[in-house]
Amino acid sequence: MIALFKSHYSIGNSILTLTPPDEDTEGGSNSIFTILQENNLERLVLVEDSLAGFLEAYNNCKKLNLKLVFGLRISTCNDAVKYEKGDCLYKIILFARNPEGIKRLNRIYSTAFTQHEGRLDLNILKENFTSDDLKLYIPFYDSFLHSNLTSYRKPCVANLKAFSPTFFIEDNLLPFDNLIKDAVVNYCSQNSFPTVHAKSIYYKARKDFEAYQTYKCICNRTYAGKKISLNNPNLDHCASPEFCFESYKEHEVA
Repeated sequence: MIALFKSHYSIGNSILTLTPPDEDTEGGSNSIFTILQENNLERLVLVEDSLAGFLEAYNNCKKLNLKLVFGLRISTCNDAVKYEKGDCLYKIILFARNPEGIKRLNRIYSTAFTQHEGRLDLNILKENFTSDDLKLYIPFYDSFLHSNLTSYRKPCVANLKAFSPTFFIEDNLLPFDNLIKDAVVNYCSQNSFPTVHAKSIYYKARKDFEAYQTYKCICNRTYAGKKISLNNPNLDHCASPEFCFESYKEHEVA
């Protein structure tokens, strides 16, 4: 199982930091690097919603002699040029294989945010994609399969043959996990795409779940067009404390 860490640079989606272990303060937010050090892990797989934290992650991994595997999670649609409200919108993850891959991620990210309001489509991706430098993964949550199953948006059409993607499978005890898993397994079987089990990690332990929810409320204030507060969070799909390193360790032991 792959541990997919996310840091506070993905604003509103994680309470973990990229602070070096010797600068981690008791009672503050937990550092990803402290977690790695405490558990003798030699690799950081970091999936972020922006490129803002890459340099800090890279420098700290270099200092601590850790391998960094960096992935950019980005919004994708059927047609970025003709996108309208209510159209299909889903996430993909692009992992850099090498320094040239990081440069390609930067170009893709810049194109999406300077020309298409933070979105791209598969045609734009093809122009900047090479399997020598990038690897495409499909997240378990917020993928085109997830969107087609659970949202009222227009259907997502994703022709992925040219990218040879790998699909993540997760189990975080959410009520629709098995529904999504069945869709992923069937789709990958029909298209000969590989799958790999993973765990998204946004906080250290289950006891941190309330702090994570509070942070999401503070950062978002509105979610999916609905006003949120600590008394009325309205956070869709935020009903499980399993997105933590504690849960990952238990799965690894099992």
